[in-house]
Amino acid sequence: MPEKRDYYDVLGVKKGASADEIKKSFRKLAMKYHPDRNPGDKESEARFKEVNEAYEVLKDSDKRRRYDQFGHAGVGGAAAGGGGNPFAGFNGQEVHFDFDSFGDMGDIFSQFFGGGQATARRRSRHGRDVETAVTVSFSEAIFGTEKTIVISTNITCDRCHGDGAEPGYEQKTCPTCGGSGQEVHIVNSLFGRVQQATTCRTCGGDGKVADKKCTKCGGKGVVREKQSIKLKIPAGVDEGSAIRLSGRGEAVKDGRPGDLYVLIHVQPDKKFTRDGDLVLSEEHVSMVDASLGCELEVETVDGPLVMKVPAGTQSGTDFRLSGHGAPRGRGRDRGPQIVTIRVDTPTGLTKKQRELLAEFQQAGRKRFI
Repeated sequence: MPEKRDYYDVLGVKKGASADEIKKSFRKLAMKYHPDRNPGDKESEARFKEVNEAYEVLKDSDKRRRYDQFGHAGVGGAAAGGGGNPFAGFNGQEVHFDFDSFGDMGDIFSQFFGGGQATARRRSRHGRDVETAVTVSFSEAIFGTEKTIVISTNITCDRCHGDGAEPGYEQKTCPTCGGSGQEVHIVNSLFGRVQQATTCRTCGGDGKVADKKCTKCGGKGVVREKQSIKLKIPAGVDEGSAIRLSGRGEAVKDGRPGDLYVLIHVQPDKKFTRDGDLVLSEEHVSMVDASLGCELEVETVDGPLVMKVPAGTQSGTDFRLSGHGAPRGRGRDRGPQIVTIRVDTPTGLTKKQRELLAEFQQAGRKRFI
């Protein structure tokens, strides 16, 4: 298996980069390697996945903290540097720690060596965050839209309302752990016989068991179902933007649900491209129209409009159409559209056209004699 690259190197930012710098770099790279822009390119597809993986860690302050301290092993990936898992146990078995569940190093020792009532302290549960993606057109990204997304997640059971008990029955103190949610075992170790606390096998750490489990969820308090969610996409979203829906992630028994993160993909447009709040496009004119000037119908995201092309316009000249670009921040102001003029050199001339151009050419030479 190839060695994972450093996530900061993947995004091309320094270790002390701000959240805005990380987000900006991610958007740029996600657009560059997006599969829609590189169809069939396996290398770009791999880079796109690598960039997304790095961003998912570095955008989350807790995950980033663990990654900075422990490398890939701290966020569930392979250890960086080929050194193996720094928390590998005896006989090659891996021992995984949930660092968020410990207040300090003293709690770690309490978990392994007894600690009595200290082990009963449990943090509030939090459901898993869920990620999905939605694709919008260029125009929808400029003006905003509403999409319906369908995801399959664990939701709170509507029969027991997350309690896990069949309606009409109660939850009672677990007879195995006495309500602590943990079982204490005596084990042999390098330090002699010590106490080891583990999650109660009867109640799963809840401390309570139902007289009768819910017939719909089997006592889990959650069921897996498809959800249709209406998502309002604000005007001005760009490729790689993410929308967070609080509490719409995975539900968990006796805890609060996670969040839903929706990654926005913007379909490339045949006519327009975008750079921040600028919308960029090109229009072609003939050599004669560029020389004599003309009125040109120009496509904008708001529809066609007529633009005046002055006489003597050179190929590559940019014209600014104020207010026809992308929204600026959350305000109503919009950036400009930049229209680049391309002057086409005529081909397939008739005899008469060639004679006229030759006459024009000759007249130009006489001016300098």
